[in-house]
Amino acid sequence: MDPLQLLDSLGGVARASTLLEAGLSSNDLASLARRVRRPKRGVYATADCRRDFLAAIMRNSVLTCASAARDHGLWIRVQPARHHLGCGHGHANGSLALASRLDATIHRGLRYQPHHTLPLAAVEDVVLHALRCLPEQAAVPLAASAIKLHGLRFEFLEEDLTARKSGRVLQTLRKVDLRVESLPEAEALLLLLPLAEALGVDVEPQAFIPGIGRVDFLIAGFLIIEIDGVAFHSDRTSMLRDRERDNSATLSGYVKLRYLPDVIWNAPERFVSEVTAALTGRIRG
Repeated sequence: MDPLQLLDSLGGVARASTLLEAGLSSNDLASLARRVRRPKRGVYATADCRRDFLAAIMRNSVLTCASAARDHGLWIRVQPARHHLGCGHGHANGSLALASRLDATIHRGLRYQPHHTLPLAAVEDVVLHALRCLPEQAAVPLAASAIKLHGLRFEFLEEDLTARKSGRVLQTLRKVDLRVESLPEAEALLLLLPLAEALGVDVEPQAFIPGIGRVDFLIAGFLIIEIDGVAFHSDRTSMLRDRERDNSATLSGYVKLRYLPDVIWNAPERFVSEVTAALTGRIRG
């Protein structure tokens, strides 16, 4: 492979050791040095390289927590303004002190083998760091997606946090519900749980109702909530199917509310208020 193509495949930035392990020779590196920048000894970077990868490599660290979530395919809605960098346990070196001054969030303690070529922490460390660092509304969906998509065991996370006596973080982990099937559903569930607890009713994600099918949420046995994705009603067949489901639900005595993800993300108070009104209207009636 052409050295520049290899570098591009690594996000446009890599250490010399990574390039040599990938098969380049010393002559290839000398040629590459004439075509790209060398921001630090032993580091090669193109002008349009990934800035987050560059930030990690320049500081002898790897991306973790929210900064590594999308590369691992994990559910996260908002990319952080600050780079989240992970370093080996106890390595409080000058580069990481500099990172702190340059508006980066430092996570100490990498317990699992990082990615073999990219500056990315292992998914286990990414999730453990996220559970400790991120707001619950971001950490819970991220952890749920790691378990669902990567086969990370819930029990593994629970045992790790128990061993570290991380009680507060354990409470966050225990809000993970593997029945949800998307980021908007995971965030909606976190809004619904306190409401359902206050009213003394149950919330069932991905509930199956005979004659209607599977619904995103069934609350108190009568309120159906659907979180429509971006492909909602993208064709006539799906539109007709959803209309039939809505009509069947109404004829069977269910109340149904539909929301786009934007409402969950940008108007959570409205979402909670309308669900509350639907629930209390039937319960009190």
